[in-house]
Amino acid sequence: MLRQQFQKIMVDEYQDTNILQAQILKNICPDGKGLTAVGDDAQSIYSFRAATVRNILDFPNEYPGTVLIPLEQNYRTTQKILDATNRVIGEAEERHSKELWSSRGDGSLPVLVTCSDEDAQTTYVIDQILDRREKGVSLKQQAVLFRASHHSMSMEAELGRRNVPFVKYGGLRFLETAHVRDLMSFLRLAENPLDSVAGFRVLVLMPGIGHVKAASLLDNLRDGGGHFETWASWTPPSALKDDWPKLIRLLQEMELRAESDAGVATDIHAARLFYSPLLETRYDNVKARQNDLIQLEAIAARYQSRTEFLSEMTLDPPSSTQELPADPFLDEDYLTLSTIHSAKGLEWDSVYVIHAADGNIPSDMATGSPEEIEEERRLFYVAMTRAKNHLSIVRPERYYFHNRRKSDQHSLSKMTRFLPTQIQALFECQSHGQTYGAGFGGAGQSSLIQGDTSEIRKKISKLWG
Repeated sequence: MLRQQFQKIMVDEYQDTNILQAQILKNICPDGKGLTAVGDDAQSIYSFRAATVRNILDFPNEYPGTVLIPLEQNYRTTQKILDATNRVIGEAEERHSKELWSSRGDGSLPVLVTCSDEDAQTTYVIDQILDRREKGVSLKQQAVLFRASHHSMSMEAELGRRNVPFVKYGGLRFLETAHVRDLMSFLRLAENPLDSVAGFRVLVLMPGIGHVKAASLLDNLRDGGGHFETWASWTPPSALKDDWPKLIRLLQEMELRAESDAGVATDIHAARLFYSPLLETRYDNVKARQNDLIQLEAIAARYQSRTEFLSEMTLDPPSSTQELPADPFLDEDYLTLSTIHSAKGLEWDSVYVIHAADGNIPSDMATGSPEEIEEERRLFYVAMTRAKNHLSIVRPERYYFHNRRKSDQHSLSKMTRFLPTQIQALFECQSHGQTYGAGFGGAGQSSLIQGDTSEIRKKISKLWG
């Protein structure tokens, strides 16, 4: 039998095993004799891959007589950061108890920053990164971590504007995703009707138009001086009968708006509504992709013109068929942007965890059960423990509602529930920009309204009374 072939068995990263793997192990070693499992229940974050934290939590019950040996010395992180991370994971409903300590010294306090909004968050983090680089901490020794891939969109745009090299892990760079490139092509074609690359990408999205017909239509457009009404003379196939005149009208309206003050966000809004049904037929993960396009519209609201927007959001050159961002040269210094999941097992001198607001950390899509919330807590713990010497947790206080036109409408965020007041005391608390302060779960002080949300409502009621 298979179990007779092994006297000793060791399983590493046991917190990442699934139910089937645990059952195989049980069948091979039913009494646990000679069995060693190494793992950290606090880093069980892969339930979406079918891993279950129950395997490591229930191990002592599954194998009576188990001896637990906690490995508590941490060789990576300074003690003051560990003090905070210990408290965060200490709030877990169920865990194997351990208290990490370091012989590297106290180090500096982790920093908890409340920024006025996402733009202020982006500015603050990049300024801190560049300041640390000037002080000798290379870009490669720094990382920006986030819960979801789209949380880095504003950061990517600003890093590109400042010519700061970076790589991203945990999804494509935002501007390199196919659906974003599709939508950007509508803008590029409206900006320059003779842009054959953008035109080709737009046309082959249309049902019933292949490569040959797209090339022919682009030739007609060029011969017609770049006027989109040239396409009105073409009789589209039945699958495109309704959408073809809509496309022409969309491009003509976008062309006219170039001379108005409507703003590029209006163009993206119109193009997004037209493109949405096409997206649903071409790609998976439709909801996430549509959210990306909504976020692109939000970014566009910051720009005064379509020309300015497109110049900073440049697409890959037409000769490139690579859908993934290229790796940088080995001797090139570059910043790391990463989802927290992709950062597990890695370490950096300085780590910035952004969007530390409830609804982002924990993700509002992962709060349907106590088990999901506990995994989100472990995920936050993993992010914090990637830092060796400097840890910054950053939260935008305001999230603006971006529609077709710029607006001051916004919601106020609450600090992640994983950092209650008693844990915030272990941080150096700062604010950046005009913030309301501690009343919304933030840590900064300001001259604006203080108090919790009920206090804010009372003050507003008095204003209208």
